[in-house]
Amino acid sequence: MKGSTYRRCYCRDPETGKPLGTACPKRSRRKHGTYSIRQELPSRHDGTRRSFNRAGYDTLKAAQADLDHIRALLNIPDSDDPEGTELISEMLEEIADSKAPLPEVEETRRRLGSGQELIGRLTVGEWLDLWLESKRIRKSGVTRYETDIRVHLKPHLGSRRLDRLRVSHLAEMFTSISEANAEILEQNAQRRAAVDELAKVPWKGAKNRARRKAMRAAIDAMPPFRRTTGAATRQRIRGTLRAALNDAMAQQIITFNPAAHVEMDPVRKPKALVWTDERVAKWEATGEKPSPVMVWTPEQPGAFLDHVAEDRLYAMWHLIALRGLRRGEACGQMWSETDLARHSLTVTAQLVQDGWDIEESDPKTDSGFRVVALDDDTIRVLKRHRKRQRAAREAWASGWVDTGLVFTQEDGSWLHPGKITDRFERLVASSGLPPVRLHDLRHGAATLMLAAGVDVKVVSETLGHSDTRITRDIYQSVFPEVAKDAAEAAAGLVPLQRKTKAKEAEKRRKKKAKKAKSPNAKKTRSKIKNATAHASLTHEP
Repeated sequence: MKGSTYRRCYCRDPETGKPLGTACPKRSRRKHGTYSIRQELPSRHDGTRRSFNRAGYDTLKAAQADLDHIRALLNIPDSDDPEGTELISEMLEEIADSKAPLPEVEETRRRLGSGQELIGRLTVGEWLDLWLESKRIRKSGVTRYETDIRVHLKPHLGSRRLDRLRVSHLAEMFTSISEANAEILEQNAQRRAAVDELAKVPWKGAKNRARRKAMRAAIDAMPPFRRTTGAATRQRIRGTLRAALNDAMAQQIITFNPAAHVEMDPVRKPKALVWTDERVAKWEATGEKPSPVMVWTPEQPGAFLDHVAEDRLYAMWHLIALRGLRRGEACGQMWSETDLARHSLTVTAQLVQDGWDIEESDPKTDSGFRVVALDDDTIRVLKRHRKRQRAAREAWASGWVDTGLVFTQEDGSWLHPGKITDRFERLVASSGLPPVRLHDLRHGAATLMLAAGVDVKVVSETLGHSDTRITRDIYQSVFPEVAKDAAEAAAGLVPLQRKTKAKEAEKRRKKKAKKAKSPNAKKTRSKIKNATAHASLTHEP
């Protein structure tokens, strides 16, 4: 198709304002005016002609380079691809009208081949919105993604072009988050200090009241207490972005995922610790938990279950403590999936929170669909619970809400998982036992099974884990007595000379002590004692 470059003068007559054109006295000068280009484009469907026109080039070389660029773009589609030719022509026509820069040839070839829009530059924010809209996962998962996108990703990265997102941009975002954390901690400390100072001011007296009023006004003017964005949350933010960019790569919108290469601070998951006597004593003295994840000893859940024996939801606490169900799984367990005759229940659903709303959902993972064996005592507990629930159903009559769930509110309606957690914490506090979270009962159930010698594969399946490594890494807290037995067994395998001598000496000592306690030894000691006494009486000085 025809195309050309030409030089044009844009001088105007000072009186009329009309272009001088060829009448310009400066036109004969070599560098006067600017260069323009014109390239014919394929005609429209209705047969009308169109072209690409652009002016303002300082040199002929620059004008010719753009003309060659336009021709290279027009040559991207094959000769037998009228649709591709039309798309390229529409793109060039819009670029000419908007005076936008020409796109790269290879990038345009890739976009055309993958069926993407040729015009426009998709931003990170626009893609995240499109990606989130396309997700077909449970509501709680979408809510988590939406929070990461709204609070962190769009404010820091939303305006950047998706195809130009780099690792350095992500590093800058996480640096900004860390700096914001430091500011939040400082502001929280200032507000806490002001609140503590206010608490020290007496209520009585006009001066004190005026002072308290001024201090309250100053506190109200401070930023409210806020939570920092921890290492685990930052990892989750990166995970959200990485998933979104992986989908962009799958659609050939981008060819590189910077979220897969940004360096992050490692997240150290808290290790589960057992509430030993020493740790309990320290907690009672300081009020500090040794770890965010604490596990009761075998005696402590027994004491707790005894304490809550008359609680309406005793069967739920019993089931979580001994069989390790998740909170949502226990709240969503159906009677139809609880086979007391065969000593088992099948986990097929759970109740989850979305904000403060509740919705029924599938188990957390595919492995969450599982059959859990029940012991005889748990069967007795569930039978007693079912009997009480039937009595409550008759008492409520038409007001009973028939959900078919094992654990419900007084009227048969759904339990709220958040309220269950609050109830558990109050019961633990009233029991006088060291504090654990409701989820820590699940840790305890896993640890009890492992300490009892149950195979880790069985424990993993009971808990609904997809891999036994998860069970080992998270739940294998060893009780002190189990650890001691293991230590003794290991030490006994090492044949040390001093250990042999010590054992022989210990045997001799025990043999001697045993001999000293024998009846004959007692008689001999008695005779010696009597003879000594008689000699002392008959002895003359």
